Amino acid sequence: MMLELSGVHAHYGAISALRSIDLSVQVGEVVTLIGANGAGKSTLMMSLFGKPRASAGRIVFDGEDITGLPAHEVARRGIALVPEGRRIFPRMTVMENLQMGAVLADPLNFEADLKRMFALFPILDERRQQRAGTLSGGEQQMLAIARALMARPKLLLLDEPSLGLAPLMIRRIFQVIRELNRDHGMTVLLVEQNAHHALRVAHRGYVLQHGRIVLSGSGRELLASAEVRAAYLEGGQPAGRRAE
Repeated sequence: MMLELSGVHAHYGAISALRSIDLSVQVGEVVTLIGANGAGKSTLMMSLFGKPRASAGRIVFDGEDITGLPAHEVARRGIALVPEGRRIFPRMTVMENLQMGAVLADPLNFEADLKRMFALFPILDERRQQRAGTLSGGEQQMLAIARALMARPKLLLLDEPSLGLAPLMIRRIFQVIRELNRDHGMTVLLVEQNAHHALRVAHRGYVLQHGRIVLSGSGRELLASAEVRAAYLEGGQPAGRRAE
């Protein structure tokens, strides 16, 4: 098992953000979290880095309990986050952003990893000396993903990678996720409001509502679920039981 959360609770002050979360990600899987705004998806991602720190339960990564570790130690163990809103370094060039992503990696791998990123995202090669803040939204998302991959993570966290992008770029981003998993064996935990694209690329999925997991199943099962279709594909309210 790559990642396992068992009975995890988290709070922002007196506000309960996560409630008894049980979730797992196996090596080589793409697992997605879907849910409405405020459901707790990004909070669950950030709880892996202790922001907020789990107030109860355990987070185990690659066989080690990381529940109490500081964020930089979690990153050193092989988890990389592509945050919501991309958060690239806008005044730095594309190359400098990629260098920042490689800080925790073996410098002997830098040139090979850089070549791999430029093969995955050719536009970044063309823009390598351009300031990142002048890139389009889609190009910035590609840079954010490439920056995370430069750390050679065991687990890649993607928080709303399609947010604010044009339909053509959304399709490209999900194609990249599929390629990373299929061709490079990358394990991915994906947070997405675009349930259709997320569940199509995912092996398994979880639905969050008010900080609780209320549905779970394979991507195909959740796509076919009347509850998920009503809540996230056709409008309505999330259901309150697990998919069988």
